[in-house]
Amino acid sequence: MKFLFDMFPVILFFGVFKWGEGHADAAQAMVGQYLSGLVSGGSVGPEQAPILLATAVAIIATIAQIAYLLIRGRKVDGMLWVSLAIIVVFGGATIYFHNEAFIKWKPTVLYWVFAVVLIGAQVTMGKNLIRLMMKAQIDLPDPVWTRLNLAWAGFFAAMGALNLYIAFNFPTSVWVNFKLFGFMGLMIAFVVAQTMFLSKYIKDPG
Repeated sequence: MKFLFDMFPVILFFGVFKWGEGHADAAQAMVGQYLSGLVSGGSVGPEQAPILLATAVAIIATIAQIAYLLIRGRKVDGMLWVSLAIIVVFGGATIYFHNEAFIKWKPTVLYWVFAVVLIGAQVTMGKNLIRLMMKAQIDLPDPVWTRLNLAWAGFFAAMGALNLYIAFNFPTSVWVNFKLFGFMGLMIAFVVAQTMFLSKYIKDPG
């Protein structure tokens, strides 16, 4: 459920973009009605409307995520605040300049922030963030925790690079598909491989 909650803005981004692709004139009309005051020049063409509309919805969805957690009295993870800041900056630039390059950079910046935080916390503060999140479920020797932390950092760094390759070498529709299905598939594959490797360390709940 937490995974689906975290993916909520991405799922909405995908759905709205696909709808906009199939209804370009309607998407253009909606952008003109709701976003014209935020767009440099005040208008966009039908080919730009789907990505701008999807970006606006993703920003609103991320804000809604945080509002929901605050209303429920739950803690908002620091990375969710970081995600909000990045989507507002890069999404806002996409809408204002009606240039999809900004939003295409957003996942890479987020993934690389994750990688830097994981490595930075380990090097500068001696904190293994993966260990802090998972120590209740598994008991690992210190060297394995270090390798696991490095593996996650490497995964996010590689995902950031792969996102840029897909974003700027393939059509936008392909990138949008990868943003949802590609990342989700690679994440699941990585987690499964990691779980198999660590299975002997998993604590018996009984």
